[in-house]
Parts: sequence; C-alpha cells; structure tokens
Amino acid sequence: MVIQKRKLNKVKQEHFREHGGLLLFDRMKSEKGLAFTVFSEAELIQVTDNYDNSRILGKGGHGMVYKGIVKNNVPAAIKRCFLVDERQKKEFGKEMLILSQINHKNIVKLLGCCLEVEVPILVYEFVPNGTLFELIHGKNRALQISFSTLLRIAHEAAEGLNFLHSYASPPIIHGDVKSSNILLDDNYMAKVSDFGASILAPSDKEQFVTMVQGTCGYLDPEYMQTCQLTDKSDVYSFGVILLEILTGQLPLKLEGSEKQRSLSLLFLSAMKENNLDAVLVSHVKGQESMELLGGLADLAKRCLDMCGDNRPSMKEVADELNRLRKLSVHPWVRVNVETEAECLLVGESTTPYEIELSTGYPADESDDQPMNPRSSYYAR
Repeated sequence: MVIQKRKLNKVKQEHFREHGGLLLFDRMKSEKGLAFTVFSEAELIQVTDNYDNSRILGKGGHGMVYKGIVKNNVPAAIKRCFLVDERQKKEFGKEMLILSQINHKNIVKLLGCCLEVEVPILVYEFVPNGTLFELIHGKNRALQISFSTLLRIAHEAAEGLNFLHSYASPPIIHGDVKSSNILLDDNYMAKVSDFGASILAPSDKEQFVTMVQGTCGYLDPEYMQTCQLTDKSDVYSFGVILLEILTGQLPLKLEGSEKQRSLSLLFLSAMKENNLDAVLVSHVKGQESMELLGGLADLAKRCLDMCGDNRPSMKEVADELNRLRKLSVHPWVRVNVETEAECLLVGESTTPYEIELSTGYPADESDDQPMNPRSSYYAR
C-alpha cells in the first residue's frame, strides 16, 4: 500500500507539472491578491461526495458538471472535462492565470482548478437560474419571459463577449457561443460560461486548429472551411442566438429539407424574400413594433454573413442591442419626438418616461423579472 501510494503521488506530481501547476504557484505567491485556488483532487472528491450522481448539474459533449460547496462555504460548479489536447496541456497553467483574472459581471467567474489529475478539473462560480436556452426552448419556457427581458439578456451576453474579445489581455475567443452557455443568476442577469474551454487569440494569424470544435447549428461556416477560429466566429454564433430569440426555434432540426433543418438558412431565405413575418414567433409580433424586430433581424443577418470580415464586431453588436433596448422601452419615441421637444420648451417637468429615454432603462424594471426562480444549471 505504501508503494502504491508513492506511485500515485508521483503520477499526481507529474500531472501537476505537465499542466503548468508550478507556474501557477509561482505567480500566486508573487501576486498575493490573485483570487484563484488550486484545489487538490481529494478536496473536490469530498465536496462532490465522490462525484455522486445526485450532485450532477449537467452533462455535455465536453464534460460533466457537479455542484459542490468549496472553501468559505461558496457554492461552485465543478467541471470534469472528458479530454484535453496536447497544446492545451502545455499551456493550461498559463491560460488559467489569464482566465482567473477576468472579472466582469456578465462572465461566469473561474474560481480555480485541479491539476493533479490526467484531465484538469475547472471550478466555476455557481449560477442558479438555468440558461437562456431553457427560457426559450426548455423547462423555463413556461415562465413566459417578456421579449424586452430576452433582449436585455442578449445585450448583457454581448457585453460579456465583447469584454473577452476587446479587454482581456491577450484577447480570448470563446469558441462555443450558444444559448445554453448563457447562464442566468438570481436576478436573471446573463453570465457567459464555458470560456475555460476557449482559446487565447493567436498572435500569429497563421496558427490553425487541428480539429473543428463547437456545436452544430452555431458553427461559423468560414471556420468549418478554414479551421481558423477568430472573434468573428463568436459573432456568427451569437447571430444564431438572436434568431432563437426572434423565432423561438431550435438552431438545428433533424427533419425536413436542408433549409428547414437549419434555422440560419430558413431565416436568411425569409429575409431575402422580404418575409420576416413568416419566421417570427407569434407572441413576439404582438409585444413589439416591427421597427424593433426588423432592426434585430437586420443585426442577426449581419452577424450571419458568410464572410467573417463583413460581420460586425462584438462591440458593434452590443452597442446596437443597447440602442434597440431603448427602442423597446419607447416604441413611440421617434414618432412623437417633435411633440416632446415642444413640451420641454414650454417648461414641462421631467417625466419617468423621459428618464427612461435618457438612460435606456425603465424607471422600474420589477415587472420585467420572472416571478418563479428555480435552482438549476445547464452544462453543454
């Protein structure tokens, strides 16, 4: 037993070095304020009851996620990845350092990792209210979320992705943007998740990935042809999410013709025929003006351009969604703008509606929030 224990410890140490654990420890010592924890395998086994089935939060093609209570009584989502390639093994410690320093309200916080196992385990903050996918297609669909709330969630997710693309150093490409990777917190605020499986934007544009990864229905056609992942690949996938919000349909169906199976092809065909109304979900048409829906459809169309260079950046997407949110609050703004100006000139007092116009947010958003929060988590 002693010999076996020594062998096991040796294997753990090898895995730890292989995944860049020494680099992590050195940086954590030099930067004492770094909010990141390197967990032992024993710790994670304990907090998940040896990865008991009752602890499973979700399962996807890339790993299994369990709920556990880690240090300082913090609830966490613990992800055991199924595999990791050789490039990721060599760069894992370095990339974890970069990801651990990302702090944005619309991005799930990476709390730590475990490196003394063959495939590293990631530990994220726990986000309780399911996913955008569930709001549109799944169990939470019964909550009847308003279109303005879905638009807000999309805007927040776009802000999170824009942060990864523009403000992380080096920039981070998500690589698997989809509605099931947009989690919702206690207040139904969007948090982009699963960026731990993403890649750092290559400094050399000639770097290519060896295998196309992602989710069918969301994959950028240009990426599938070139095997080169860019920030515009994330933009394409986000365009598909906008289609889900507009149409209430799944990105990919298993039956029907090629055009009917692919939501992107169905939408682009409707736009080409100037027949957007045919693909819009019925309750959305009743809630919002066609000016707003047309603006959102046009943004989605630009995101889905076959040529990545022609697509907007995530910053442009976020800015346009912010503009559309203001239009959602005030569909009559442009029609009555002259009348309002005249009222202001004769000394009318500022109304709540004018406050909303200046900020882009309703004076009271309480009616915009779901009343039945639930505790769940969705893993891809």
